[in-house]
Amino acid sequence: MDFLLAAEPMLEDPAIEEHLRQFCLVLSVSLGVATLSRVFSVLRNIPYTLLLLLVGLGLAVLDVRLINLSPQLILFIFLPPLLFEAAWNLNWKSLKQYAVPVVLYAIVGVIICVSALVWGLQVFAGASLATALLVGASLSATDPVSVVALFRELGVDKKLTTVMEGESLFNDGVAVVAFNLLLGIALGLEQFDVSVTVARFLVFVGIGISIGGLIGFGLSFLTQRFDIPLVEQSLTLVSAYGTYLVAEELGGSGVIAVVTTGLILGNFGSRIGMNPRTRLVVSEFWEFMSFFINSIVFLLIGDQVQFQGLLDELDKILIAIALMIVARAVSIFALGALSNAVTGPDMDLPVKGQVVLWWGGLRGSVSVALALSVPAMLSDRQEVIAIVFGVMLFTLIVQGLTTKPLLEYLGLLGDQPMKLEYNQMTAHRVALTRVMNRLEAMKKNEEFDPEFVGYQMALVDGQLDEVKEKLARLEQQNDVIREYASDQLREELLAIEADTYAEFIRAGQLKESLTPLLEGVLPDRLGEMH
Repeated sequence: MDFLLAAEPMLEDPAIEEHLRQFCLVLSVSLGVATLSRVFSVLRNIPYTLLLLLVGLGLAVLDVRLINLSPQLILFIFLPPLLFEAAWNLNWKSLKQYAVPVVLYAIVGVIICVSALVWGLQVFAGASLATALLVGASLSATDPVSVVALFRELGVDKKLTTVMEGESLFNDGVAVVAFNLLLGIALGLEQFDVSVTVARFLVFVGIGISIGGLIGFGLSFLTQRFDIPLVEQSLTLVSAYGTYLVAEELGGSGVIAVVTTGLILGNFGSRIGMNPRTRLVVSEFWEFMSFFINSIVFLLIGDQVQFQGLLDELDKILIAIALMIVARAVSIFALGALSNAVTGPDMDLPVKGQVVLWWGGLRGSVSVALALSVPAMLSDRQEVIAIVFGVMLFTLIVQGLTTKPLLEYLGLLGDQPMKLEYNQMTAHRVALTRVMNRLEAMKKNEEFDPEFVGYQMALVDGQLDEVKEKLARLEQQNDVIREYASDQLREELLAIEADTYAEFIRAGQLKESLTPLLEGVLPDRLGEMH
């Protein structure tokens, strides 16, 4: 009773009540947009995040400000779970295959972008060194959330998706570190020295990787000791925030630390420490978290736009857009050629794919957070924010909305829609087979009226035959689908073997994971056996 009496003043606090109202309003608008985007067919062609941004811009035009978007809100509340979710779902095997272009784009690409913007803004726009440095560092962070979502929806080639996701993940970390290094120079507190800057960069990244590795592997082995899905799900959430805070506190890169932890838990910990059911529960939780946070972030980014500031700095914004597009083209095509020369023909990144990577390098929440975190003591702070917001809006709206037509024009969708159709029919076949197995068990055990069960079995059997016929037709008529089906089967068999080893490890009968024996036995194309 005393506790309830003590809690009453807290509940009556007008600030808490106002914040709760604002939060509920943001959620209501976000979910309303999500619903409308599925109800009206005309809106389905617009990526969900871009639709939220446009709604936010509409609210900004009406001067309806939902909530103040601070850098702390993005960097400490929104960014860690978004990074963790992306790293959790990024396949380590695929990342290793395309490590060369990912590393080149994430590190050298940032240097090219920052250098071009710093030089160009001073020469062509007459910007101060401080403005040029901070705008360059802020805009070097790519955030192609909507493009990657579009890739997944359309079934675009895995190579492109992996390179774009991998670049974005590590690029964010490098951009944040670069911003912190250049901030002191922009404020006149430090002098630029190449050796000192490189050393500090390596320290930032090294501490981040170390902290992320310790927490990632520690949790991986900890979850072997028990099987409680909700606890393991909670541990991943705590690790996303905890890793970021610990790394930042110890002077490292929180972004790099979270990405490292997410990669380890998603590719190693979830295999040896979680059974398939738990892994599915955790993956679905993080899918929800990504949807939930992106819904809020993109709506609020649009809502924060100050149109008068954009108009005042329009000339510098246009110059920054041109510089960024040119710098992105130089980094993508030049580094792509270098990557192809290093990796060889099997891992080549085709020119058409490089075009999509160039045009799909959008700017988003990280760029906005870095711009907003510029200290108020800098006289050019509003100028930096206006330029970054202007460029970010161009990339999200213009480039974001034209990426799908570009994919169609370049013919990169190819057989992907057919593969999606194949995957859907495969899922139908598995589901109907399980339903049929259950009905057969009911008939055998006489659990229900035999006549009714027989009628249901006849219906399901007819649907199952139809799906099997369609699958067989697809495989017979298309070599690509036949090879794709073989690859899917190979991956499934390898996953079964890996899960079996994980069960032995959890039971304490094995101390370490074994290398899958089937990798050396199964041919790359099981179809070659026929």
